[in-house]
Amino acid sequence: MIHTASIGQRLTLLLAGVAALLSLLSWGMVRSLAAQAAAHTQDNVLAASATTIAETLRSEQGAVRLELPYAAFAMLGAISEDRVYYRVSSGDTVLTGYDDLPAPAPGIMGQVVFDTGRYRGAPIRLASVMRVVLAGADRVVVTVTVAQTRDGVDAVISDISRLAGILSVAFFFVAVALSAIAARMSLRPLNQIAASVSRRGPGDLRPLSRAAPADLAPLLTALNRLMERLRLSLRRSEDFIAEAAHRVRTPLATVRVQAEIALRTVSDETEKERLRRIIRAVDESARSAGQLLDHATVAYRVEELARDRLNLAELAAQSAAGMEPTASMREIHLALDLTPAQVRGDAVLLDSAIRNVLDNAIKYSAEDTTVTLKVETVGSNAHLRVLDEGPGLGDGPKELLMERFQRGGNIAGVIGSGLGLTIASEVLRAHGGHIELHNNENGSGACVTLVLPLA
Repeated sequence: MIHTASIGQRLTLLLAGVAALLSLLSWGMVRSLAAQAAAHTQDNVLAASATTIAETLRSEQGAVRLELPYAAFAMLGAISEDRVYYRVSSGDTVLTGYDDLPAPAPGIMGQVVFDTGRYRGAPIRLASVMRVVLAGADRVVVTVTVAQTRDGVDAVISDISRLAGILSVAFFFVAVALSAIAARMSLRPLNQIAASVSRRGPGDLRPLSRAAPADLAPLLTALNRLMERLRLSLRRSEDFIAEAAHRVRTPLATVRVQAEIALRTVSDETEKERLRRIIRAVDESARSAGQLLDHATVAYRVEELARDRLNLAELAAQSAAGMEPTASMREIHLALDLTPAQVRGDAVLLDSAIRNVLDNAIKYSAEDTTVTLKVETVGSNAHLRVLDEGPGLGDGPKELLMERFQRGGNIAGVIGSGLGLTIASEVLRAHGGHIELHNNENGSGACVTLVLPLA
């Protein structure tokens, strides 16, 4: 399966991208507003300064007189350390100030005109106002121009931009953190659905019925339909296995009975040997097919395990009674030593486990021996022990004998499929128990112990 970025990661990255864009936009807007505010403030001070100077103009003995007010320049010095230039002129005649200071284009009388330029290698902002002064009988138009460099304004804009940049970066990181939290909270219903499904057992195919956002309704519907199809498929598989078990075992049993009847009626030793081989082959096929079907039945049934209260001693007695004909054919005596022990579990599966262990004990024991079935309580567990007088479990690792198709090295001549202990082990594991394998202390035979927790 190819793994890509999760939905939460994608959503977080998308929201982080939006946050980055908003941070850049906010920084640009703050910078633009700061520039406009600083320029507007400078323009107001320049206008006030030029107007103040213009209001001090007067006529004296037919000439225009001017006394530069200190307040006009004090206002400009109050906002920054920029250099200030001024010029007062009448026509082409400079009354005072800097002769080469450029002047804005003429405007309406009494209205302040602003302009931007360069003077002495530095950018400046200029404000100019015209006023009419009566000099005797003449009307003299006087233009007052005040200019100031823009270093202070640029510094203010830079400081505000730097602060806005810091705030924008902080906003970005906060937005990313909030985006991650928002993505996680948005995906919480989906994660809850996934957790609800993962907590179920493999055979729990009930429909999901839980509150979820409307966006997840199609997913829940599709998931419930899938589980319904799986449930029907599993049911059909179980029915097929049950039918297959019946249809396979019945013909094989019929063939074996007919072969035994024929064996009793023929006298030729060659024919008898041939019939014995047929019976042996049928036994091997029946045993293998039966255990394969039992294994499949166990695999399906453990998914919907019953938890009935059972007396393990009674269940063991019933299983032993079912195996009595098989033991009698080999003149093997089944000895029972049963102490009542209450457990919880599936009677069908536990019977299958006990039968498979008993079948192994009978199969590997010599004729005219005893197989002992013992039930007792040990601590908080019930122990069901099956002891035989066969060749034992061999010298190899005992755990391998519970794997499929694994058999001991000392029983090569005995018919078997290597599934008996596998079936029993899976049944016990499904019930919260386990199997213990030992050779008998006297060196003859094996001891298989089924351990189940008491109810």
